[in-house]
Amino acid sequence: MPGGCSRGPAAGDGRLRLARLALVLLGWVSSPSLTSSAPSASASASSAPPPASAVSAPPPLPGQCPPACECSEAARTVKCVNRNLTEVPADLPPYVRNLFLTGNRLAVLPAGAFARRPPLAELAALNLSGSSLQEVCAGAFEHLPGLRQLDLSHNPLGNLSAFAFAGRDASPSAPSPLVELMLNHIVPPDDWRQNRSFEGMVAAALRAGRALRGLQCLELASNRFLYLPRDVLAQLPGLRRLDLRNNSLVSLTYVSFRNLTRLESLHLEDNALKVLHNATLAELQSLPHVRVFLDNNPWVCDCHMADMVAWLKETEVVPGKAGLTCAFPEKMRNRALLELNSSHLDCDPVLPPSLQTSYVFLGIVLALIGAIFLLVLYLNRKGIKKWMHNIRDACRDHMEGYHYRYEINADPRLTNLSSNSDV
Repeated sequence: MPGGCSRGPAAGDGRLRLARLALVLLGWVSSPSLTSSAPSASASASSAPPPASAVSAPPPLPGQCPPACECSEAARTVKCVNRNLTEVPADLPPYVRNLFLTGNRLAVLPAGAFARRPPLAELAALNLSGSSLQEVCAGAFEHLPGLRQLDLSHNPLGNLSAFAFAGRDASPSAPSPLVELMLNHIVPPDDWRQNRSFEGMVAAALRAGRALRGLQCLELASNRFLYLPRDVLAQLPGLRRLDLRNNSLVSLTYVSFRNLTRLESLHLEDNALKVLHNATLAELQSLPHVRVFLDNNPWVCDCHMADMVAWLKETEVVPGKAGLTCAFPEKMRNRALLELNSSHLDCDPVLPPSLQTSYVFLGIVLALIGAIFLLVLYLNRKGIKKWMHNIRDACRDHMEGYHYRYEINADPRLTNLSSNSDV
């Protein structure tokens, strides 16, 4: 019995040790599972769908490049060339200094076409040539405070707003920053002009609001100008280079160069100029730094050319003046202007001797015919007088008949009397 009592406590201690060992083992297995469940929970939380407010796409980065363009941040240049764009890209990088939008299909350049946030403050050179532009609206180049060079060449501009370069407010206190403006070959087809003078439209855009008073270079080549409006250059006192080559200018009588005191080069090649008159010559001579290029014009060497020939022989402002030659009349063709003198410049046509003899003979024949006609009239003077009297009497009788009928119709009593006598 006692022995049985002594075995009981020993067996209980063994069971207690086994239970403790089982608890230790269970604790060692459960602790890694708990620690691994925490990362899985955090991973599941991170993989959960975000709220609706976070689903929207992030805004474009300020320095990114538009999809249809090529960008170089190092060169500060963006090229969107021959991409058939119909509008100016909205996501232009703010670092752009040189922007090429040539060979596209823009058609219309609206107001504020380059307004961006942040603004394109660094943009200095903008090339829009050959982009099928037909209309440039007022204020199209606003919000470009650093724009120095603008090229709109080779666009059929049927509608160039008078305030395209001045801005919509056209405030004289806020001039355009433009220094160079290229408007070469912008003449539209004849059926696009809307009964407007193309020369007048361009002149209005150049003088509006005195916005271009800081302009130094203006190119207007290949526009088929027939004339220059009187005040087209009045608001461009800072102009240094003016290119008017390859137009159809016949005369410079109406335009004034007097205020262009800084002008250095004036290109008038390949026009239809026939002569430069005294007023134009005096204005050109008064400009201190100008060089005038006059090649390939059809100069008419007659008496009206005398002043220009004398000016060319004395002036030094015309480079290559030795190459200027006559185009008309035929006998003077290809004669150098500097080789002419007053005896060569004659406005009276000189007829060949054979033609002079023919005219003399014709005059004699006409004089004989006139004398014979007068002699016939003199010999038949009596018959002619009688014939004139007969015509006079016939006219008098005719008029008396009309007068009698008028009196009868005017007096009702005579009308009744006439009707009774007829009965």
